[in-house]
Amino acid sequence: MIRREIRISPEYVYPANDWKLIEKRFYPRLLAQTETLFSLSNGYLGMRGNFEEGRPASQKGTFVNGFHEIWPIIYGEEAYGFARTGQTIVNVTDSKIIRLYVDDEPFFLPTANLLRFERVLDMKAGTLDREVLWETPAGKRVSVKSRRLVSFQHRHLAAISYQVTVLNASAPVVVSSEMVTEQGGQIPESDPRRARGFEHRVLLPKASYAKDHRIVLSYVTNNSKMTLACGIDHTVETTSPYSYESKCSDDAGQVVFSINAQEGKPFHLTKYMTYHTSRSAPAEELCERTERTLNRAVGQGFDDLLAGQQEYLDDFWRRSDVEFQGVHPKGQQLIRWNLFQIIQAAGRAEGAGIPAKGLTGLGYEGHYFWDAEIYILPFLIYTAPRIAKNLLKFRHSMLDKARKRAWEVNQKGALFPWRTINGEEASAYYAAGTAQYHINADIMYGLKKYVEVTGDEAFLHEEGAEMLVETARLWSDLGFYSKRKGGKFCIHGVTGPDEYNTVVNNNTFTNLMARENLRYAAATVESLRKEHRERFTALVDKTGVDMSEVEEWKKAAESMYIPFDWKARIHPQDD
Repeated sequence: MIRREIRISPEYVYPANDWKLIEKRFYPRLLAQTETLFSLSNGYLGMRGNFEEGRPASQKGTFVNGFHEIWPIIYGEEAYGFARTGQTIVNVTDSKIIRLYVDDEPFFLPTANLLRFERVLDMKAGTLDREVLWETPAGKRVSVKSRRLVSFQHRHLAAISYQVTVLNASAPVVVSSEMVTEQGGQIPESDPRRARGFEHRVLLPKASYAKDHRIVLSYVTNNSKMTLACGIDHTVETTSPYSYESKCSDDAGQVVFSINAQEGKPFHLTKYMTYHTSRSAPAEELCERTERTLNRAVGQGFDDLLAGQQEYLDDFWRRSDVEFQGVHPKGQQLIRWNLFQIIQAAGRAEGAGIPAKGLTGLGYEGHYFWDAEIYILPFLIYTAPRIAKNLLKFRHSMLDKARKRAWEVNQKGALFPWRTINGEEASAYYAAGTAQYHINADIMYGLKKYVEVTGDEAFLHEEGAEMLVETARLWSDLGFYSKRKGGKFCIHGVTGPDEYNTVVNNNTFTNLMARENLRYAAATVESLRKEHRERFTALVDKTGVDMSEVEEWKKAAESMYIPFDWKARIHPQDD
């Protein structure tokens, strides 16, 4: 069991609010938690709720869904069928950093004399806002207002509106807008959810350049050979005189604005940030995409981005809001925060899955599990069916690797990975990884639910049926008819959802789910054969399925052994 100090947020710092998560004062004791709670993401790009100053920070974090490094898994004692290659999401270049100096004094929250502090995650607007009133050692009062968004409409784009005003004097002000690629890797802790540390440099630099207010950096990962390009650009509004200087290196870039700030006159900086990744395109091409995204963002402006964000979330809340009528003062806030996390994790995750921690941190290494189909997909099916379909299409894109995985463990059909980013099994612990065969049925459960609710039979026929055939083949091959169980179809050597009781026989959850998988596969193939001959022929061409197999699936399903204790009158977890 993981033991850690329990830290409860005080009500006077984090008050109840139906649509906002509010922090009324700088509260460093909860820094690790609030960096997660105040995170912004759109399903493709995620940014932890770090302060613009870059420090203090428990864990700096910017993540792109699916962008990962691979590494060889080293076992004390290897066995055939064990996963060979690990996958870990990469903490990419941090572009959120904006450092502030007044009279050459740095604005640093732990030591600053804060006359006012408020930070707000606005779940209706999709922004992270902060207002600070800072009194410098010289007695100058400085207002700092920022608003951050990770765009839902433009998934490669994020932006920060940053305004500084010296209220009671004139003063030299420096605003340093930066992007930094830290290569240190994570320090492993005794928490199995944490990402492993890398012993090698992950991001190898390619092109880097600075021009006017713009900086672009690009990289290729050491082992997975994925490419990344990221860039920043800026616009300025002020009546105070200022100058700027830009520079960059392989792992850093900054645009430094030096302002002769006049009393009461704001310096308003808008920072645009973009990220592009690929499994195949060269870094040079991604740099071109980065340039185009920045050109469009600067031309569009922050207010238009804000309006687009509002439009997207208005539509989401219209379809998805759950109104709370209980007595808990934070009940509505808690429900909406969780709903907001769903859209942040899934909204623009086209071509990828939903990581177990969303894009809020390195937990579980950015892997996709069964959670997506069992917990998240049902909600999305009713409220955002397009997103639900994208998640199922992503699973279909893994099918060839799932076939290969089944072959590796000497099974027919396809075996989807228990935890993965790229479609290959990444779990280094067989008993609580590959042995959780129920992942196959979990995905097919999601498919069945999607088709039942949406009526999207075209997707079922064109992609879903192929997955159903291959998963049914695995169950038919994995199980056997046991004389000891009265000729019932049994499944041995699997792990159910309880990962503390592993490699068991006839796990009730697994057997029930496998039965439904087999039934749905048989019914789908029979329906295609009778009513959609062209699609049935296409399915046969892709899978080689024949009707004798279908009869075997039906027989296995109807003969499935479901444990039951007649004395206690309950279904035990397993035999």
